Amino acid sequence: MSGKAILLVVIGFTLTLLAVGQRFGGISNRVVDNYLKYQNETVAHNIALSGANIAANAVYMNPVWDEGYSVPFQGGHLDVTVEVVNAALGFREITSRGIFFNETSEIKLRIAPSNFSEYAYYSTYERADSLSKGIIWWMNRDTVWGPFHTQDSLNVALHPSFLGARTSHKGALHYKTDKPTDSPVITGIYEAGKNLEIPSKAVENLEAAADDNGYKFQDQDTVYLVFDRDTLRYKYSYSSNYTALYLPSAAPNGLIYAKDCVVRLKGTVMGQYTLGCSSSSTSTGKGTIWLDDDIVYNTNPLTDPNSTDLLGIVAENYVWITENDANKNSINIQASVFSEKWGFGAHNYNGRPVSGNINLLGGIQQYYRQPVGTFKSGVIKSGFAKQYHYDWRLAFMSPPFYPGTGGFKIVSWYE
Repeated sequence: MSGKAILLVVIGFTLTLLAVGQRFGGISNRVVDNYLKYQNETVAHNIALSGANIAANAVYMNPVWDEGYSVPFQGGHLDVTVEVVNAALGFREITSRGIFFNETSEIKLRIAPSNFSEYAYYSTYERADSLSKGIIWWMNRDTVWGPFHTQDSLNVALHPSFLGARTSHKGALHYKTDKPTDSPVITGIYEAGKNLEIPSKAVENLEAAADDNGYKFQDQDTVYLVFDRDTLRYKYSYSSNYTALYLPSAAPNGLIYAKDCVVRLKGTVMGQYTLGCSSSSTSTGKGTIWLDDDIVYNTNPLTDPNSTDLLGIVAENYVWITENDANKNSINIQASVFSEKWGFGAHNYNGRPVSGNINLLGGIQQYYRQPVGTFKSGVIKSGFAKQYHYDWRLAFMSPPFYPGTGGFKIVSWYE
């Protein structure tokens, strides 16, 4: 091969190596650039994440806080805004924006007030009143599906079941006997020491909403109410005729309020409503709701998970299951039931015949736990056995204006 040919080959190899080297250099530079971009994006996201958590905690500590902030943070910058998106329901949207060099990350979360309807079961005391020394036992035929909380000790006999995402109480776990074999069946997290109190004036505070696009009954001895899908039928005496209300027009905000009355309730609910019943006196007669028969949803969530029907039953005093023919063979209740000063129970629980099950879909929150029946050696002797199923929709939605716990929960998170 001539010298000229060799020179051309050397030049060719040199140019090829230069091209390859340049390509590898470009790849190396891009790898560094991509790494730096990823690093900056990660730091920006961490700044936004920190801001979202700090803001959520600020709202939890002070429910009216909405100032937001714009501050240097972790070598970058943090911008947080808080916007009220539904004043009636208390919904807030927190936008947290983290900036690091030329990268920006944004997180949006929506928070809502936490309500007692989130609990399948709640009680302040596991006894019938402040003077009662006798406790009320959970027994082998009793089952609670869903979140459970009592401020009192949890008293169990013969393996009741608490099948929820969390089970918590303040106090001790007491057995009917001292035998370890008497222990309950508990799934989920068992947490001791959580403090959660029923707010005072929870029912009274509903009146303002009833005056603003709700419907109010007032100063009647007794109000008989029958939900007939989107119609509410009412009367003031047993022998009189019902008057019909078209609920979407009569109570557009979903609140029905009976002030200083006794309410007798039954029917089929279509839509989302809360029934509040208050008393202006210390008497426990008024401010009490009697369940005269089944109260259920038009679209049953057990068979159709897309059901949007929802009911809150909120009494200042008692919620009683009436002792009558309709309730002799079980009762079906689809609602979240709240008693501010007393509790939910079966009237004449120890004198009525064995009456089947309380088939509850929803939840019960009460100050004093009320008995619904008696048992001996695991056998029902009077009243009802409890079959309390949690309505899992209540984990993220609640009946209108249902009493709140004072805290907030995250209902959506978008990054």
